[in-house]
Amino acid sequence: MEYQVYKDAAGQYRWRLVAANGRRIADSGEGYNNKSDCLAAINLVKGSANAPVKDLTTTAAARW
Repeated sequence: MEYQVYKDAAGQYRWRLVAANGRRIADSGEGYNNKSDCLAAINLVKGSANAPVKDLTTTAAARW
């Protein structure tokens, strides 16, 4: 399981929680202007301290 940070079509930061099987099981539901605000939101809802946070804003990853 991992949290992924990405930019949406409007250029805002969002997060999603992806299970080990690749299925999205949660998302931010809103965009953030600052990456730090997005990361803070992850920490507010993060139930698993072991789940890594993957920053997709620095890669050319596919959008969901």
